[in-house]
Amino acid sequence: MSRGFPGMLLLLLALPVAAQIYKYTDADGNTAYSNQPPDGVPAQTVELPPLNSVESQPPASPNVTAPAANREEPNNAYETLELTDIPSEEALRANNGTFTVGVLARPRLQSPHLFRLLLDGQPYGQPSNVPRLQLVNIDRGEHSLAVQVIDGEHLVQQSETVIFTVQRVHRP
Repeated sequence: MSRGFPGMLLLLLALPVAAQIYKYTDADGNTAYSNQPPDGVPAQTVELPPLNSVESQPPASPNVTAPAANREEPNNAYETLELTDIPSEEALRANNGTFTVGVLARPRLQSPHLFRLLLDGQPYGQPSNVPRLQLVNIDRGEHSLAVQVIDGEHLVQQSETVIFTVQRVHRP
């Protein structure tokens, strides 16, 4: 079993019940998970068990308040936040423009935070709590990609921007 599998399984179990998860094998033979079905690749839906929920409890002593600095989220809530599985020295070959990227976050993503991709400086796709994100029908050529951690519309943190080139076969 790979080192990342238990963490991936825990992330999948933490998803909302309404979310649909797809399991498939990527071009490198790795098992991948996504909240969108991959194009041109057979995928299985993953059935998730119902979630348990715990209501938050009020503070034990309501008269004591933490200083404002302690209540604010730090600028770098994650010591590591980066994209993975993007070639830097060579073009990314994706004949149909569809490929998956990974996100490495340490510590792992905390609820209610979500990952959101920025493709060429613009938000791309739906925010997700799964660290494998799929891009679909991306035009050939050079692009920039970054990942953000968001809390609602609030930006928590953003990764370094990666420049990469998509190579697609042109068929007349």
